[in-house]
Amino acid sequence: MKNKVLIYCFALFAFAFSCKEEPQSEIKMISAEEMQSRLELEDIQLVDVRTPEEYKEGFIEQSQNIDFRSPTFDEDIAKLDKTKPVIVYCKSGGRSSRCSKELKEKGFVKIYDLEGGFEKWKFGGNPIETYQ
Repeated sequence: MKNKVLIYCFALFAFAFSCKEEPQSEIKMISAEEMQSRLELEDIQLVDVRTPEEYKEGFIEQSQNIDFRSPTFDEDIAKLDKTKPVIVYCKSGGRSSRCSKELKEKGFVKIYDLEGGFEKWKFGGNPIETYQ
């Protein structure tokens, strides 16, 4: 009887500690200042989810444009590395919020959403790039 209890306890212990836990996705709103710090310190994927027309009018350096409303959005997002942190932004925060939720559903591990979007970034005096 003691042997059966011992075997049962060992099996339960082994099962509990052998299962790998999948990393939990998180979405965090960040300020422009926090975003600048993260871009300097971490290997971040910066994604502008506005339309190409909006992007051409001005964008944040190091960003790549993946239009949230594009029919190829899912394919374009699939090219990103799910294990690396990603920061998303749009004009004012609506599209990036919806995009963040989709990234979480697709298994991205660390997702940051720029609070106030590009408009808040620009009017805060932060640098922007434009096509020449």
